[in-house]
Amino acid sequence: MENIIRTLRAEYGWSQAALAEKLDVSRQSVNAIETGKYDPSLPLAFAIARLFGKSIEDVFQDPAATEVKAAE
Repeated sequence: MENIIRTLRAEYGWSQAALAEKLDVSRQSVNAIETGKYDPSLPLAFAIARLFGKSIEDVFQDPAATEVKAAE
């Protein structure tokens, strides 16, 4: 799962630690989500999107879904 969390976080001027504190997760969790090593739970994905004022679809993209649409 791809995401734009690093970009959004930079726009807000937040460090990974600051974002982690706002989401009540570890900085390592934020790093793992940003780098695509970990997909957040649905409640955490909603919390991330809500924090940035975005929809889940705006924050997280499934590259396989994009490939399917392109093939249609």
